[in-house]
Amino acid sequence: MPTDITINNISGSTPFDVYVCDTGYTSCIYVSTIVSGDLPYTFEIPPVYSSLTDFIVKIVDDNNCVVTDTVTV
Repeated sequence: MPTDITINNISGSTPFDVYVCDTGYTSCIYVSTIVSGDLPYTFEIPPVYSSLTDFIVKIVDDNNCVVTDTVTV
């Protein structure tokens, strides 16, 4: 069953690049580029991570500031 993640708010300089990473940051997969007007933004976890119970959502703003959050499903 697919896992959906919703981003409700982001602060920083638009646009924002969204990635999903494994918890060891061994690999990250680009998901999308969004702007504040696109919020809330919902996306499906890439299939390669569907068997994981923990992963990282990484957001990079236009100034290359990085915010990460660990998600447990």
